[in-house]
Amino acid sequence: MSLKEKLAEKIAEHRIRTNRLLKEFGTLKIDEVTVSQAVGGMRGIKSLVTDISYLDPDEGIRFRGYTIPQVLEQLPKVPGAEMPYVEGHLYLLLTGEVPTLEETQELAEELKGRRSLPDYVKDVLRAMPRDTHPMTMFATGILAMQRDSKFAKYYDEGKYHKDDAWEPMLEDALDLIAKLPELGAYIYRMKYKGDIFIPSNPELDMGGNFAEMMGIAKPYDDVARMYFIIHSDHESGNVSAHAAHLVASALSDAYYSYAAAMGGLAGPLHGLANQEVLKWIQETVEQKLGGKVPTKAELAKFVEETLSDGHVIPGYGHAVLRKTDPRYMAQREFALNHLKDDPLFEVVSMLYEVVPPILSSVGKVKDPWPNVDAHSGVIQWHYGVVEYDFYTVLFGIGRALGVLSNLVWDRALGYPIERPKSVTTSMLEKMAGIQ
Repeated sequence: MSLKEKLAEKIAEHRIRTNRLLKEFGTLKIDEVTVSQAVGGMRGIKSLVTDISYLDPDEGIRFRGYTIPQVLEQLPKVPGAEMPYVEGHLYLLLTGEVPTLEETQELAEELKGRRSLPDYVKDVLRAMPRDTHPMTMFATGILAMQRDSKFAKYYDEGKYHKDDAWEPMLEDALDLIAKLPELGAYIYRMKYKGDIFIPSNPELDMGGNFAEMMGIAKPYDDVARMYFIIHSDHESGNVSAHAAHLVASALSDAYYSYAAAMGGLAGPLHGLANQEVLKWIQETVEQKLGGKVPTKAELAKFVEETLSDGHVIPGYGHAVLRKTDPRYMAQREFALNHLKDDPLFEVVSMLYEVVPPILSSVGKVKDPWPNVDAHSGVIQWHYGVVEYDFYTVLFGIGRALGVLSNLVWDRALGYPIERPKSVTTSMLEKMAGIQ
């Protein structure tokens, strides 16, 4: 059964569930909203529905119910590689089922046929000043490809019907997911490698092909696979996913929606954290610790001084998780196999031993454990991707898997335009009894 046939079967089943909830239980109250939530970024308000992923406080992100260790273990592996096919993960996100090797390779072949980056996109990128931020280039490239949107054409031709609108959205999602690694690698080679490009290899899977186009030898292909999988989704409430959902709710296509998502991902409070952590570690080693790998005692003293000065330890703490982020652990296990002698990894590893007990003793954070950003930048640096500002592009390639899977299902289930109601400050004061 093809991916599209499998999705059609799943959508038909799911529509029955969604329609029943709306008709029979539409007035069921699932949450209360406080003033602090209304004013404070709607944090914690249960007002979005997604089956693609869920952030479990105890187990971390679950992709279609599977934990990260289960995903990395159960998805079909690329022959000769440690990590699974990224394409198999996309199949899981879309359908909720772990694909067979045959299903995975069938999807991989389909995506290979959609990879080619249009020449007009390259022309647009080359017209931009070379000191333009790579995320600006990345979002611009996505937006430029909107001219080829199959959903936009479908709608413009007057074919729109609520029940089948997911099909052209799926086509756009697959086209975009296939092209994003090529877009990212083109930007990287254009900006940082003197316009010397490496062509796409039709024999390789998504992760392997990306590594080759970047010009980085094995095992960076496994780094790419791992990175794209663990960054693929994080519920629907994060800025990039929510921005895409919001824009798509107006029946905008995948290109408009994902370009908006990348504008959010580029924000310092969202997608830039990985480079901030690496920068902090490097500055700590060079400026504070004399350029040498510290002892545990020296590092612990520095961490305590940092906290006493009112600063935070970047990469530690999480709004929901109450344990070490499994995305961190996946990267740590890889690094223990491949980066054991890397000085920066030694510091990262030592921080993992030193920081949580200190944060716990201070008692200022609910979660003293490292999150995904505490590790990812160090691995990229080790394999030669030393350009900080490119890290968020890597994040954006992976995040497309989950965000665009969500958009396909939003369209399949006919979710309406998002339009929350606002209140004024005076109304809040009146509710609170303030004169």
